[in-house]
Amino acid sequence: MTASRERIDEPTYVSGPPCLIAGSASRHLAQRICELGGFAQVDVELTRFPDTEMHVRLVESVRGHDAFIIQSTCAPVNEHLVELLILIDTLSRASAGRITAIIPYYGYARQDRKSTGREPITAKLVANLISAAGANRVLAIDLHSPAIQGFFDIGMDHPTAIPLLANAIRNKIPPDSVIVSPDTGGVKRADFFASQLHLPIAILHKRRADGANVEIAAVIGDVRDRTPIIVDDIIATGGTLLEAVETLLRAGARPDVHVAATHGVFAGNAAQRLTHPAIKQIVVTDSIETPVGLREALPTLEVVSIAQLLGDAIYRLHNGLSLSALFNVNGIPPI
Repeated sequence: MTASRERIDEPTYVSGPPCLIAGSASRHLAQRICELGGFAQVDVELTRFPDTEMHVRLVESVRGHDAFIIQSTCAPVNEHLVELLILIDTLSRASAGRITAIIPYYGYARQDRKSTGREPITAKLVANLISAAGANRVLAIDLHSPAIQGFFDIGMDHPTAIPLLANAIRNKIPPDSVIVSPDTGGVKRADFFASQLHLPIAILHKRRADGANVEIAAVIGDVRDRTPIIVDDIIATGGTLLEAVETLLRAGARPDVHVAATHGVFAGNAAQRLTHPAIKQIVVTDSIETPVGLREALPTLEVVSIAQLLGDAIYRLHNGLSLSALFNVNGIPPI
């Protein structure tokens, strides 16, 4: 067994308060977590060599401390993923007591299985890279597939932002609304959301033509003369969401659609696609920082913060307290 593996399996002592390290993808979120939780943030010097290689240096000592890296692996995904790995390695070589990678948005999560021949399972590859870099634990919000937890050979926590999203919508919808899952894979997510608002659910049966286009074959459940709330984990290009809205309108739903998703990727021309007159509200979290100009381009957008959720998780992990007590809401476990 190598020295690095021994350090991963048997972390050194932990002393002093936890320290946070902000990756370039999540600086605003990390700052908000520090403000709410009173945590210290370690300054990081991130520079580049002429050939664009990254170089990272911690400005102060983290020896023996509980270290928490906040970094979403959003676009540019490969850049932010490599930066995360370098930060983990830096902390490992700086003798941090424990290293927890908090990845609000876990990139490559949709590549969690082989759908055709000769394909990678990239979600597993990323899990291996994070473990090999030296992380002791990983925490990610609303994974695309809960099965990804099993890809990790180190501790992995998977809290949900669904209660936060439900609270953001609660007072803006009529009592005869219906929660809609845009595909069969999101039924458990929709059911959990429905339990927060005490509403029925409907399911859209989706067929994916390719990576960017889908078609919806059937609507399962009653949506006629109801206000639909579409619940998903990711808004990427907006194609699935737009097709879901059109399908619901054809099925007799009211042209008063609300959308709740944890991760607002908004790739390509998603903002233009989602300026549909029937979409009255789109709620996402700040797991991915909102691009400049997006709020102006998409006036229906509302962003709720997961900073308090992550701050509470950091406090509990540092003090050896149960995370189940934090993430189980109304007796219902996270999905």
